[in-house]
Amino acid sequence: MESVRVDRWLAAARVLKSRTQAGEACATGRVLVNAAVVKASHLLRVGDEVRAKLERGLVILDVRALADRRLSAPAARELYLDRSPPPPPREPRIAPRVRGAGRPTKRERRDTDRLRRR
Repeated sequence: MESVRVDRWLAAARVLKSRTQAGEACATGRVLVNAAVVKASHLLRVGDEVRAKLERGLVILDVRALADRRLSAPAARELYLDRSPPPPPREPRIAPRVRGAGRPTKRERRDTDRLRRR
C-alpha cells in the first residue's frame, strides 16, 4: 500500500471514532497534512505530518505506516508517532475546605453545588 485516504487512516489509527467523524473534521478544516488543509479524499503517505484540532486539543502525528481498516488499539499505535503537546493542567473546580472549619453552611453548600453543575 503506497497511499491511503486521510479519513480512512484517521479512523484506522483510532484518532477519531469513525470514518464519518474523520470526514467531517476534514470538511470543516480541522485536519492539516504537511501544513495544508485537506479534504477527506487526500492521499496520505508514510512520512507525512497530520495535525488535527479536536475537542481534546491539538493532535500532531507523524505517519509511520498506513492502514485503511480499523485496527486494534495496540496495532493502531504503531501507525504513528505522537508529537502532540501535553494537555493544559486542569484547574481545581472546588476550593478545598479548611480542615476543622466544621460543617459547611447552606450558602457554602449551594456555592459548591453551583460549581459542580458547570
